[in-house]
Amino acid sequence: MEIIQEHGTIFMFMAIIFGLYMCWGIGANDVANAMGTSVGSGAITVKQAILIAAIFEFAGAFVAGGQVTKTIRKGIIDPEPIAANPELLVFGMLAALLAAAIWLMVASTKGWPVSTTHTIVGAIVGFAMVGIGIDAVNWGKIGKVAASWIVSPIIGGSIAYMLMVSIRKLILNTDNPFKKAQQWGPIYVFMVGFITALVTLWKGLKHLKLDFTMVESFLLSSLIGLIVALVGKRMIMKVEMDESADREYHYASVEKVFMPMMIFTACAMAFAHGSNDVANGIGPLAAVVSIVQSNGEVAQKAGLPIWILLLGGGGIVIGLATMGYKVMQTIGTKITELTPTRGYSATLASAVTVVLASKTGMPVSTTQIAVGAVMGVGFARGIGALDMRVLGGIFLSWLVTLPAGGLLAAGIFFIIKGIFGN
Repeated sequence: MEIIQEHGTIFMFMAIIFGLYMCWGIGANDVANAMGTSVGSGAITVKQAILIAAIFEFAGAFVAGGQVTKTIRKGIIDPEPIAANPELLVFGMLAALLAAAIWLMVASTKGWPVSTTHTIVGAIVGFAMVGIGIDAVNWGKIGKVAASWIVSPIIGGSIAYMLMVSIRKLILNTDNPFKKAQQWGPIYVFMVGFITALVTLWKGLKHLKLDFTMVESFLLSSLIGLIVALVGKRMIMKVEMDESADREYHYASVEKVFMPMMIFTACAMAFAHGSNDVANGIGPLAAVVSIVQSNGEVAQKAGLPIWILLLGGGGIVIGLATMGYKVMQTIGTKITELTPTRGYSATLASAVTVVLASKTGMPVSTTQIAVGAVMGVGFARGIGALDMRVLGGIFLSWLVTLPAGGLLAAGIFFIIKGIFGN
């Protein structure tokens, strides 16, 4: 208790700096993955992706980013054994933040598409094993997290595959694909607006003191989806058929119809990502703030100050703008060839998976969902459409991330403990 009271201001300052650093890493690596499909399909440029992400990542983090933090902060480890020494938890959360941020910086510099969720979970577990004890780790929870790492890309890939099959059946394999694309396009845009709005409302917006019933949520989501669809229809109807391009590639005009849709899917993905992955940066930060402000009490429940959400959203946007370009093309161009129709399917599938996971509080990895979704649209053309060498490298980077985060966090924990501990 005395250590926290004596150095509380310093711990708060360190938590803000490390948390901002971590959120920067999320923007530089994870957001780049999330926007990679939009850029890789050629529908939007890197600059447009950064602008879209800046607006909707921040909006997602601010409006709907409050729920998942509880899973990261409370579910992975049991701090009860060190309730009498809350400074150890402060040291551990600071170590986890700094370790994860360092690993994300290294990965982003190398262009590796790693998972920020893997990184922060590994870092927290690493600190807990050396700082509290092996039994303090909620291995059952870790098992569920690990299962989500397998399940989430499968769900994302399956949804993307089904979307791609539906586009093929309803549009591409018809007598007049261009006309069918203009007919079905608004419905696909409606799905983007409806799903994103519905899950946002389901989460209740509790930290904004807003709550809606199930019926109200469906009605309001339908209205938002309809408005988005009408806007999308106006944009789609302005697309003109390009007969010369169609002679070179039969579906060139259809792909042009899907390019406006990619703007909506990119917005939805950025919003969904912001709502889910901001937790990785602000969860440990919120834990430190809670302990320091309560003079060392390890509370079972703690509110999430709005300024922490603002900090997380701002850090993510800065990270994408300054370093995101390094990783953005990895997922968008190397796994399989993406076109606007494939990019739309992969991005919408990723958004659906992320927002559904966000509603349940499950800390899924956006990186793995995005990779799974891209694999899904590639698999729709056959296994030969996937670059297995690239996928092997990505899977290997995932395996390295977890122990790297844990080892770094353990080392930093001992350093901080040596500086501030008794």
